[in-house]
Amino acid sequence: MDLQNFLGQYGVWIILGVLAVLVLWFIGIFNGLVTRRNRFKNGYGQIDVQLKRRYDLIPNLVEAVKGYMAHERGTLEAVISARNMASSAGARVAANPADPEAMNALRAAEGTLTGVLGKLFALSEAYPDLKANQNAMQLQEELTSTENKVGFARQAFNDAVMDYNIYREVFPNVMVAGMMGALPAQQFTLDNAAEREAPKVKF
Repeated sequence: MDLQNFLGQYGVWIILGVLAVLVLWFIGIFNGLVTRRNRFKNGYGQIDVQLKRRYDLIPNLVEAVKGYMAHERGTLEAVISARNMASSAGARVAANPADPEAMNALRAAEGTLTGVLGKLFALSEAYPDLKANQNAMQLQEELTSTENKVGFARQAFNDAVMDYNIYREVFPNVMVAGMMGALPAQQFTLDNAAEREAPKVKF
């Protein structure tokens, strides 16, 4: 049987076979992208839980210390303002962790919040009576624990984002990603070493 007869007899099946392989290849890459995207979204969900707990603790902490720090009203108001901005930015990211603008806004808001919290804790050292306030001490411990959990959750999220981005960028996955509109995800990093450290909560 010569090639022309072979193609005439089996050509349709060969074409269908090639198309089936291409479809399965596309489905495999598509499913891989979806799986990894869901993984980093779930990773941000773990961060979100801890950030919300942190945002809930901060007003309680301010309430506990303001009786002792009446002369630091500006700092206390700055803490609440920064907390509200960070909470709002966090809600935007929770709605779509793949949104780079939302992630940049959260990074900036968290940097501001960490800075004003650091200032509050530095000022609190001038008020030794705070050490006798059991409520403030308990909030200190809870906030420190929450900060540590945020750090662990952020690392897990960043690892999932890196896995997704690498999978998305290799050839031929990048072609499928372009067809399905799968954009690169952005890690939740902080801008400088001071922000990467949890504020030292010490009364």
